[in-house]
Amino acid sequence: MLPATKADLFTDFVREVEPRLHAALIALMGTDHAREATADALLWAWENWQRVEKMDNPAGYLYRVARTKARRLFRTPPVLPAVVSAEMPWIEPKLPVAMGRLPESQRVVVVMVYALGWTQAEVARFLGMSHGSVQKHAERGLAKLRKSLGGAA
Repeated sequence: MLPATKADLFTDFVREVEPRLHAALIALMGTDHAREATADALLWAWENWQRVEKMDNPAGYLYRVARTKARRLFRTPPVLPAVVSAEMPWIEPKLPVAMGRLPESQRVVVVMVYALGWTQAEVARFLGMSHGSVQKHAERGLAKLRKSLGGAA
């Protein structure tokens, strides 16, 4: 059996990391810019593969690379997908607007934990923050959403 090439290793890495990276970036910057930011981060990873493949948390590092690059390019607030009541009656139609009003860290944590089903430990590792910080962002984000949507805080 031949040893894996750089391209093979990178392809396997992208298959594993891209879906989660893209989902986290949607939570951060909305759908309009997430695809481009994901592509930029993965291009950076390819160009710096020798460094990236040795990292303990390469996906989290690429998230930060994408966030930094996107902040330079996109100064607009995130536009989260609208909810069409007839297609998704279980989702509150005002939720995307309420989510867009959350501070970035709370929005990202709330989406990753409650919409994508990541554990708080996974989010903490991915974002490079403590478990306690993730828990606080989740609690505060949910409290703000409840208040914004008229529920009990």
